[in-house]
Formats: sequence, structure tokens, C-alpha cells
Amino acid sequence: MTNLLLSYEKCRLCPRKCGVNRAQGEKGVCGAGDQITAARAALHMWEEPCISGEEGSGTVFFSGCSLGCVYCQNGSISHGGAGKVIDPGRLSEIFLELQEKGANNINLVTATHFLPSVYEALVRAKEEGLVIPVLYNSGGYEDPEVLKAMEGLIDIYLPDFKYMDPALALRYSRCADYPEWAKVSLAEMVRQTGTPSFDERGRMRRGVIVRHLLLPGCGKDSKKIIRYLHETYGDRIYLSLMRQYTPMAGIGEKYPELAREIDEKEYDRVVSFALRLGVENGFIQEGGTARESFIPAFDYEGI
Repeated sequence: MTNLLLSYEKCRLCPRKCGVNRAQGEKGVCGAGDQITAARAALHMWEEPCISGEEGSGTVFFSGCSLGCVYCQNGSISHGGAGKVIDPGRLSEIFLELQEKGANNINLVTATHFLPSVYEALVRAKEEGLVIPVLYNSGGYEDPEVLKAMEGLIDIYLPDFKYMDPALALRYSRCADYPEWAKVSLAEMVRQTGTPSFDERGRMRRGVIVRHLLLPGCGKDSKKIIRYLHETYGDRIYLSLMRQYTPMAGIGEKYPELAREIDEKEYDRVVSFALRLGVENGFIQEGGTARESFIPAFDYEGI
């Protein structure tokens, strides 16, 4: 390892900094041990156009998560326990297999808590011929010092920026400190990747795309996020405004305000706000996107 932070002992891989010894079977908030668990590795067609393209993004869905989003669409793997154990050698093979299938990139979905193993797998895969960009797809709750340890291995960052309001972050993701970590980790992501760049087909080669999922009734917070991102980074990042929020079964029992989809006017107001600010580098979603079609089958394909 190149950095002591990339360790399962006294784990400090995410801002939770649980300090547990995962190498000895202890588990923190993410629920993971020291062995990689993953639920799917396949070509994924539902990312932004410059990520998926026509060929698909070579997406690996890891199990476990350090966040606790009550509305998580991937709940069966984030905290539901689904996943198959693999070692770094097998993960390296998976990366190369996805490249062979024509993937535009390797898309690491929620890999934070497995970074020591992912680091090892990426180094090995690159030595054995991995040349497509590597994309780090996360909830945005990251420690910039840990991200620095991955520098040189990640080409594209695709973080969420979920909340600006600590009260919303606490209520919906169990982390009131989310906004401060999202800000400092995003700064590190932009530092690493620099100005966004694309190949001749329009596929992203380097850069940052920040995703924001609109939640019902949270339009004011969405506007605060958009303003912060535009005033801080301008065209150095791309912004993806997502309207695919899907109420999962039973969420209305504890969070009645989240028991509905985003309506068209709600979404249009936020998009119009972004345009008035001058946001040009961005992606929006058409109506009818709040569907479970965005939730893949976690059937261990490709694992």
C-alpha cells in the first residue's frame, strides 16, 4: 500500500472513521469486513450519455455503504447483505473482462469501504492491460485524504452532492456532517482530474460530474447546492440533475414526505434556476424517469 489510510485495520476509509479492525472481523457503519463483496459487474446503459454511450459503462456494484440513506434504491446490497465474496485477483479479472466486452470505462459503484482491495486490483489490472478510464461513483461522503491515496488510478469522479442542509443530511442519511465532507472531497476530486476532457466520440476521459437527486419538497436545498457548485467550480465540473427519485416500499410509514415522486413543476423550477445562474455544463432527465428500470438486477452477473 502507498498510504496507511488504505487499511482495514483501525478503519478510517470514510468520514465515519469508525476505527474498527475489519481485518479481525469487526464491522463499522458500512457493515463490511475485509473481503470484497459485490453483486453485479456488467455493461450499464443508464449513466450520463458521456459515460454509458452506446456501448455501456463497465459497472461493478459493491455491497455495503457508509451512508444510511432511507430512500436508497440499492438497499438490497447497500445494507441488505446481498453480495458475493471475491478477492482482488478476481476483481482485477472482472475489470479486464468488462474492457473486453467493450465498456467505455470501469465504473466503481460505492467502493469506498473496499479501497485497499480496489487499489490492489486496479494496479494489477493496469499492469495487465487495462487502458479505459476508471470512474469512481460515490455518494459524495468521502475523506479527501483517502482520495489522495488513489490519485493516478482514478480518471473520472461521479459523486453525489445530496444535501447542503445538515438537518436533511441527518434525517435522511444519518450524517449531519455530510455537507462539509462533500465540499472538501469534491475539491480534491476536481484537483486530481482537472479540466473535463472527452474523446472523439464524446465519451468522458477525465473530469468530474456531480449528481444531485432531487427529493420531494427539498427544492430550496437543491437550489443552494446548485448555486454553491456553480459559484465554486463554474465549467470545471458537469452537473447532473436527476429526477429519478423512486419511493421504495414502506418509506411513507416513517417518512411520509418522501412517499411520492418528483412532479414536473418541481423539477422544472430547479432546472430553470440552474439555467438562470448560467449553468451550461449539465445533464437533465426527461419525464417518466422515476422507475425501477434504473435499479439493476443484483443477481451476481459477471461476478
